[in-house]
Amino acid sequence: MSRSSEVARPSDHIESDSIDAADPVGPRLGPIGWLRFAWRQLTNMRTALFLLLLLAIAAVPGSLVPQRSSDPNGVAQYRIDHPDLYPIVDKLQGFDVYTSIWFSAIYLLLFLSLIGCVLPRTLHHWRALRARPPRTPARLTRLDAVETRMVDGSAEDALLRAEALLRRGRYRLERYGPSISAERGYLRETGNLVFHASLVGILIAVALGGSFGYSGQKIVVEGEPFVNYVAGYDSFTRGRLVADTSLDPYRISLDKLDVVYEEENANAVGQAIDYTASVTVQQPGGGPSTPATIKVNSPLDVDGTNVYLLGNGYAPRITVRNADGAVAFAGAVPFLPQDQNLTSVGVVKVPDGLASQVGLIGFLYPTPAKLSTGALTSAFPGLQDPVLALNVFTGDLGLDKGVPVSVYTLDTASLTQLAGRPTDVPAVQVAVGQTVELPNGLGTITLDGVSRYASLEIHHDPTQGWVLAFAILVLAGLLTSLFVPRRRMWVKVHEDGDGRLRVEYAGLARGDDPGLAVAVRELADEHSGGAASAQIRASRTT
Repeated sequence: MSRSSEVARPSDHIESDSIDAADPVGPRLGPIGWLRFAWRQLTNMRTALFLLLLLAIAAVPGSLVPQRSSDPNGVAQYRIDHPDLYPIVDKLQGFDVYTSIWFSAIYLLLFLSLIGCVLPRTLHHWRALRARPPRTPARLTRLDAVETRMVDGSAEDALLRAEALLRRGRYRLERYGPSISAERGYLRETGNLVFHASLVGILIAVALGGSFGYSGQKIVVEGEPFVNYVAGYDSFTRGRLVADTSLDPYRISLDKLDVVYEEENANAVGQAIDYTASVTVQQPGGGPSTPATIKVNSPLDVDGTNVYLLGNGYAPRITVRNADGAVAFAGAVPFLPQDQNLTSVGVVKVPDGLASQVGLIGFLYPTPAKLSTGALTSAFPGLQDPVLALNVFTGDLGLDKGVPVSVYTLDTASLTQLAGRPTDVPAVQVAVGQTVELPNGLGTITLDGVSRYASLEIHHDPTQGWVLAFAILVLAGLLTSLFVPRRRMWVKVHEDGDGRLRVEYAGLARGDDPGLAVAVRELADEHSGGAASAQIRASRTT
């Protein structure tokens, strides 16, 4: 008789050995099936953790190379130092890591993954909170931790005492006949959900802060004001949704910058001890001016905008006159420090008012001293009889070509040098209050004084308070999910024939809970009065 005709099998049954191995195929998912499959993979918690790790790795290049958003001068210097590598890094958006396509893609995928993880779990958790505790298992002895005691009294009294003890331990209770089912620790899952939801909140807040925030740098000389508008910044980086009219037009005037240097410790002479910028702030709308101070670790808060003190330097106040005595240039010129003693370099450009355009490369020595070679240097960062040495150039300064030119550099390739090394004419040296002739009868230069300047970083982020709040929630949720145990407890009363009660106490933990056996034993001891008349068996843990 053939197998297909056996009574135990249907008539159309086909044996596996009669099927070609290439015939069986899985079901075709189709477009909707593949989309559903991709969504389930994306919203898997393992995927979210992988994307979080990938985001941290993707942020590493942002700390290895300068970023245009925070250090545009560093990007320019990187281009000079690495001319071959710069185009490659720029093509890969290495100087704009946090706004690059690949970083944004990881960011958005993580955002979607976390939302897909959190929403279903939140719904499931809400249903679990409203559900009744599960029924008491038929055999409590199979659970992780079990205690048995013999007690006197009625079954109802025993159950009431057990309810009171469990409620005191903040358990949710449900009576099932001669037994009590109790559970606690849903706060653990709540903390887990708060942790992940807060991560989503941080992502949203950071995205909004990047869209509505801005930052910029400004060098402010003593006695000069800074007005908060786009053209008033030396460098400015804005979010995608920041318009020119979005900035609050407050004004900050730098009244004085006080710097305290170490002078007693011989091993640290000249080290800066404290910086204090005394400023006057005038709010928009013509409100009253208020004095304030800015320190290195104490920024100024103006209408939700933080003003940080990043650096300082000197700005010589220079007046240049032509041969007839008419003023061709006057003002304070910020010089860039070159060492810890604030030997500083700056550029003065005089395009009009003289017989020809003049460019000056100046070297400021706050406390002049001579090296063994005879060259000048600064022996101390404080101002003690400062001296300004100037190399003089003439020619086309390139200011009339419509091409932006840095105020801190002077392109000398097409200029003629009149004074300073390597010419035979020594550099022009001028002290405070002194007037010195320029070469070739071009005119005179006067050093009226030396002021300090402060380098300010202005940062506006309307979501920084939200980021802080979500960060605190992340920490609170994580600690809650780690330290709150999830437990279920059962108390079951059996009436023996001798009039006594045999009570079983059992516990079950979700995850690792080393304190479960102790909690069951303490419940049994307290419920039975602390001294059981008979103990059938000791606790058993697995």
